Amino acid sequence: MRAVTWTPLITGTVGSHAYGLATPTSDMDTLGVAAAPTEAFHGLHAPTGKAATQVSTDPDVAVHEAGKFVSLCLSANPTVTELLWLPEDCYQEVHPLGRELIALRGSLLGAERVRNAYLGYATQQFRRLRDRGTSFSSNTAKRTEKHARHLLRLVRAGMSLYLAGELPVRVDDPQEYHDFGRTVAEDAERGLALAEATLAAAGMAMDSKPSALPDEPDKRAAEAWLLRVRAHFFQTAGVAA
Repeated sequence: MRAVTWTPLITGTVGSHAYGLATPTSDMDTLGVAAAPTEAFHGLHAPTGKAATQVSTDPDVAVHEAGKFVSLCLSANPTVTELLWLPEDCYQEVHPLGRELIALRGSLLGAERVRNAYLGYATQQFRRLRDRGTSFSSNTAKRTEKHARHLLRLVRAGMSLYLAGELPVRVDDPQEYHDFGRTVAEDAERGLALAEATLAAAGMAMDSKPSALPDEPDKRAAEAWLLRVRAHFFQTAGVAA
C-alpha cells in the first residue's frame, strides 16, 4: 500500500526559540498540525492514537494529525496550545484551514482545564527540581535551570490565559527567567523553596479572581472546523493497493 501523505496545516518553531529563552546550545524544535487524507480513516490503519503523531529527530519535529491536535487543544495541553499563539515570525507554514484554527484558538479553551493543565505541567517541573537532590554537577545545574525557567514560564502563561484570555508565548523579560533559573540551581534548598512559592502563588492568583475564559471550550466550533478539514481532504479515488 502506498504511503499516506499528510498535508501540513500549521508548522511553527516552538520551545525556547519561540519563548525568547534560547541559549547557544538550545535545540530548534518544530511542532505542527497536519491533515491525513479523509479516506485514510476508513482503512485498516487509521491515523488515530499513537499513529496520529509523527516524530522525527535531528532536527526535532513533532506533527499531530488534525483530530488528535484538536483533542489536545480542548484539554488545554500547553505544548499544543502554544502553536496557535506563536509570534508571527515563528510560523513556518500556515494553510488557510490552519489560519481558521488560529482564529478559533480562544474558543478551544475552558477555565478549569487551563488551570489544571498549566499548573499540572508546572508541578511536573517542580518535581523534577525536587528530584535533582543536592547534586551540583554542571550538567545537573543546566537541567535544573531549564526546569526552573519552564516552571516560571508555565505559571505566567497559565495565569495570563486564565485571567486575561491571552497567551504570551514570547516572554517580556528573558533575563528575569534566566536569573530565576540560576537562583534555583545555585542553592538547592533556597531554590526549591522559591520554586514552590512561585507555584503556590500562581494557584492562589487563579483562585482569587474570576477567569476571562468560559467554563468549557466550544466543542461545536472545534468539531465544525474538523469536519471542514475532513471535507476538504476527502478523495473519492480511495487508497491504491
